[in-house]
Amino acid sequence: MTKEEMIKFMNENLTCYFATVENNQPHVRGMMTYKADENGIIFHTGSTKDLYSQIKNTPAVEVCFFNPQSNIQLRVKGKAVIKEEIELKKEIVENRSFLKPWVEKMGYDMLIVFQIVNCVAHTWTFETNFSPKEYVKISI
Repeated sequence: MTKEEMIKFMNENLTCYFATVENNQPHVRGMMTYKADENGIIFHTGSTKDLYSQIKNTPAVEVCFFNPQSNIQLRVKGKAVIKEEIELKKEIVENRSFLKPWVEKMGYDMLIVFQIVNCVAHTWTFETNFSPKEYVKISI
């Protein structure tokens, strides 16, 4: 897959598995991507969530996207960077109505937006299972 195909794949398969580290132990959870582009991958969480403290303490993360129809898996690793821009937070809340009551009650400070940058990615399929990994630079 090319960089452009990988970005398209992430935006078409928003549900992924997100891995962090805490006390040298891995933690994986299902997440919903907000969007991916050549600048990185945008996610959001709450300030009270374990995910937030984990990326603050150890920003190295890995995300795995999977499409069961094509059996394509896309693994992306990079660094999570907190994004403080209020306009981005407002955009996310506008597009994800389930966040509105939460933000109305708790305020925008509770909404943590972060971007995975310095992304490199590789794909996996059953057919390429034993091939060497070919990494593609997704973002700066």
